[in-house]
Amino acid sequence: MAYYTYIVRCSDNTLYTGYTNDLDNRIKAHNLGRGAKYTRGRGPVELVYFEEYPTKEEAMSREWHIKRLTRPEKDKIIELAKSDRLC
Repeated sequence: MAYYTYIVRCSDNTLYTGYTNDLDNRIKAHNLGRGAKYTRGRGPVELVYFEEYPTKEEAMSREWHIKRLTRPEKDKIIELAKSDRLC
């Protein structure tokens, strides 16, 4: 089973970072108001970044590290991922 660390952009342009083992269902939950408290009332959310990990512990650790980054650092990660997908 794979685990994911992800970043969503909320409708107020803030970013939320989390982890899950089912990315599609987690994004749907956020958009239905059943996700994290932070994203409730800030929907809809848009998935802007994710990483896949083989273990829950690795995904949780990466979430912890991303949450401690500044907004410009998070924006840079998102932009680098976008440019990688274009190549």
